Amino acid sequence: MKNLVQPFSLLTEHDVYLFREGKHFKLYDKMGSHAAENGSEKGFSFSVWAPHAKKVSVIGDFNDWKSSQYELFPRWDGSGIWEGFIPNLQWGNLYKYEIETADGKVLEKSDPFAVSWEQNLQAASQISTTWYEWKDKSWMQNRQQKNSLSAPLSVYEIHLASWIRDENNPEKFLNYTEIAKKLVPYILEMGFTHVEFMPVMEYPYEPSWGYQITGFFAATSRFGSPQDLMFLIDELHRNNIGVILDWVPSHFPGDANGLHLFDGTSLYEHPDPKRGFHPEWKSYIFDYGKNEVHSFLISNAMFWLERYHADGLRVDAVTSMLHLDYARNEGEWEPNIFGGNVNLEAKSFLQEMNTAVYGEFGDSIMTIAEESSDFPMLTKPVHDGGIGFGMKWMMGWMHDTLKYFKTDYSDRKNVHHKITFASMYVNNENYMMPLSHDEVVHGKASLIYKMVGDEWQKFANLRTLFVYMFTHPGAKLLFMGDEIGQTSEWNFRKSIDWNLLEHNVHSGLQNLVKSLNRLYKTETALYENQFNPYGFQWVEADDAEKSVFVYLRKGIVAGDVLMIILNMKPEAIDYKIGVKRSSKWKVIFNSDDKKFAGGGVVPTIFKEDSESWMGYSKSISVNLPPLSGIVLKMKTYSASKKKSAKNRIFKLKKLYK
Repeated sequence: MKNLVQPFSLLTEHDVYLFREGKHFKLYDKMGSHAAENGSEKGFSFSVWAPHAKKVSVIGDFNDWKSSQYELFPRWDGSGIWEGFIPNLQWGNLYKYEIETADGKVLEKSDPFAVSWEQNLQAASQISTTWYEWKDKSWMQNRQQKNSLSAPLSVYEIHLASWIRDENNPEKFLNYTEIAKKLVPYILEMGFTHVEFMPVMEYPYEPSWGYQITGFFAATSRFGSPQDLMFLIDELHRNNIGVILDWVPSHFPGDANGLHLFDGTSLYEHPDPKRGFHPEWKSYIFDYGKNEVHSFLISNAMFWLERYHADGLRVDAVTSMLHLDYARNEGEWEPNIFGGNVNLEAKSFLQEMNTAVYGEFGDSIMTIAEESSDFPMLTKPVHDGGIGFGMKWMMGWMHDTLKYFKTDYSDRKNVHHKITFASMYVNNENYMMPLSHDEVVHGKASLIYKMVGDEWQKFANLRTLFVYMFTHPGAKLLFMGDEIGQTSEWNFRKSIDWNLLEHNVHSGLQNLVKSLNRLYKTETALYENQFNPYGFQWVEADDAEKSVFVYLRKGIVAGDVLMIILNMKPEAIDYKIGVKRSSKWKVIFNSDDKKFAGGGVVPTIFKEDSESWMGYSKSISVNLPPLSGIVLKMKTYSASKKKSAKNRIFKLKKLYK
């Protein structure tokens, strides 16, 4: 029977060379399916890497899923790429690759480079496009300033399937465009600078929350088309809201249509189970030592940044990538060539990925590592021996902070260091402080129910925690629902309990987060120096008996200073604080304000004393509300005394060059 596939290639010899060297970072322009013309005929080209296959055919709804007339041609160069041109196909046609392995087995595989998959058990690839008429030119031209380390970075983490659902049918997802209509005004109201979407790449298993990806280049079709997701991102950008995407280069599931044993061999995964199989997640680990896998993964990172205008990638499970003994007992792993537990190939891959994306997009984007092992130099430049990430999650801060706020007041003096310890290492890396989805699932309790005390105290504690978070050096990340005091653990199958906002304590907490975002974005002392040691100074770090903490945050310009006072006990207290002789202070934020459902105690500076105190030349006395965080601003720092914007920008460039 005549083969209807025509010889055709979008790949040049140089493309193939780069692919095999692990240096082709835009494979999505050539691999997969693409509209093409072969002579006078219009159709689609197909290209897939399957070096150990005996035969590769295209099957689909256009040929009744039969392979006999649609065999691809293997390239002559030994690259393992199969390709060809099929005329008269249409946008929207469904297809798969039928791969005959070296030992005669027949596999049906979805296209690793497909940009759209159907949403059912068959999970066929769909001939589709990522063309979209973007309207975010202004954002894209100016986003370097918004995504800068010297800008306020307040991130709202979202799981699109459970942020909000159809009011008339709670089992039904909203699509990307419906979400856009609700999400954009909400983020504007709340004041977050960025959103972070948990994985939007195609995944089959709902309980994985998107972290078991099968279609790395496909926007999940459960919420709509690629263009629908682009519309959501476009709308966020047009309203000056940045978009970070979760990205998972750490592992993939063993679904029959996916990457596992793609051509009958361990093509994408490491062939040694000690390096290629994840015992905890029952998934497969990429072979980071294989050049073609480098090209695939780095192309994937580039794809989401280029085609979807993403402003950053939060890289999932970096700890598992970097450690050969991650989730393994003795005897279940083998050391590297130097006898250590570092996965040198994964380290090299991450360095190359960061070098590539920052080389392409500069500081207009960010990469963020989820890493919990204190691996050294994650956010240091690659040329200095670092891994090259823009930021990393500050997991130690998160664990210590939650431990402190779970602790009974009588015992807080014994865990006082849980609050102060972060200042010892905060400048070792560029940190983002996460209160993420991982902390409100699997029996860990919701954020509000991690707090100690009765209901009033729980909310007062959480308000104080949020003040601490937003005034601590580093970027911020808050998971959806935490801002309203969600009482139940996160359930990926249902919407956030928005009806809680009918209660004053919940709406008051939401108002507090709004106000903290506003404070963070308007007070330069809170963000200009958030990643260098000049921006933070303890005033009182050792008063464990009273459980009071006092620290300063400083901007670039002299005199741009805020004082933060945290009272971690449920009693009001008059507190004496040492200050510089010439300074005058005013209260600009109080978590106990009634508009936040607080007790309404108004903190006042009721006494100034010229007597030295705590190493300072004079002191002030402040009445502190119970379980509260208050922010004071130095009065001598006024708008008239600020340096010009030009001078401020010059200083920032010197700090963050």
